[in-house]
Amino acid sequence: MALTARSVRSSSAPAGRRKVHETAQAAAGRPQLRVISGKGSQDKPMAGGWDRLVTWTKSRTIPLIHVVVAVIFLLSTLVTSLVLRTVMVQSSFEESQLESSIANLKQDLLDDEATLDGLQASLPDKAQQMGMVPQQGSISIDLNGYQAPSGGQQ
Repeated sequence: MALTARSVRSSSAPAGRRKVHETAQAAAGRPQLRVISGKGSQDKPMAGGWDRLVTWTKSRTIPLIHVVVAVIFLLSTLVTSLVLRTVMVQSSFEESQLESSIANLKQDLLDDEATLDGLQASLPDKAQQMGMVPQQGSISIDLNGYQAPSGGQQ
C-alpha cells in the first residue's frame, strides 16, 4: 500500500507577522499613476533632467542642498588635489634644476681655483723673467708716535 504525502495548511501566522502583512497590503493598495509625456524625449535624452533630479531629491529624506554641497565638496577636493600635485611636481623640477646648477657652479669654482693656484705658482718665475729681484728683507714704519711739525706751513 502506497502512502500519500499529507500537507497541513493553516491561515494562522506567527505573532507579529499578521500585522506587518496587513499593513503592507494596505500600503500597496493601489499604485500611484503618473503622466509621462513623450514630447522632446527622442530629441533630447537629458531633457528635464534637472526637474527629475529635484523630484528625486524631494522624494528622498536628503534634500537637494545636501546633494549639491556633497558634489561641490567632492569636486573641490579633486581640484585641490590636482593643484597640489601640480605644485609639487613643479617644485621638484625646479629643485632638480637648482641642484644641477649648483653642481655646475661648484665645478666652475674648482676649475677657477686650480687656475688661480697655477698662476700664483708661476708668478715668481714671470717676475724674474721681467728682471725683478725678490725682496731680501722687510722694512716697516711705525707711525704711532708721529706728530706733525708745528711750523709755518698751512
